[in-house]
Amino acid sequence: MERVRITDDGFTTLFSTEFNQYYHSVRGALDETQRVYIELGLLAKMQETNEINILEIGFGTGLNALVTALEAQKNNLTVQYTTLEPFPISEEDVSSLNYQTGAETDLLQKLHHVKWHENIEISPNFSLQKVNCTLQEFKTSQLFDVVYYDAFAPSSQPELWTVETFTHVASFLKKGGFLTTYCSKTVVRRAMEQAGFKVEKHIGIWGKREVVRAIKL
Repeated sequence: MERVRITDDGFTTLFSTEFNQYYHSVRGALDETQRVYIELGLLAKMQETNEINILEIGFGTGLNALVTALEAQKNNLTVQYTTLEPFPISEEDVSSLNYQTGAETDLLQKLHHVKWHENIEISPNFSLQKVNCTLQEFKTSQLFDVVYYDAFAPSSQPELWTVETFTHVASFLKKGGFLTTYCSKTVVRRAMEQAGFKVEKHIGIWGKREVVRAIKL
């Protein structure tokens, strides 16, 4: 299995040998981020407030954070972005990604070089705190508006798709807050419901695979 792959929309993804999964859909890395996390999460919550506190489960390649930072600037939002990553990718892997943009060519590198456990202002619209720990270890007094749930699939990380784990996530999500994810398996949706979420199924990328937005009741 190739370590670096160009997805169908022309963006790169990486293959994790540890979890036997690609970080992004091979059908479209950017397409997936835009649909699941930006449209169903960030932009939907933007209809309620222009100050949005986001928690990401799985920093990975940094693509979700990169696009969120650019969208925050574009829409004049104030975004506080906290991301968990227990298994950071290497500098070599970062350099193999093609997410750089003409507008801010150094932004991806800047996100990856932020020191762990420090809250850093990346731009007037976007602050980033990277936390090097697992979701189960994570504790916070913050309450989040949106959770980007971008863990590896249940077949690779089953412990992250249980009632207990979603209950843990719900404890630091505001009432009415969103959890968005690419995974719409029946067992996952039931676990979310048992943890206190109202679960919505939405048309996924390319109008085919369903994706999920869960709302904390």
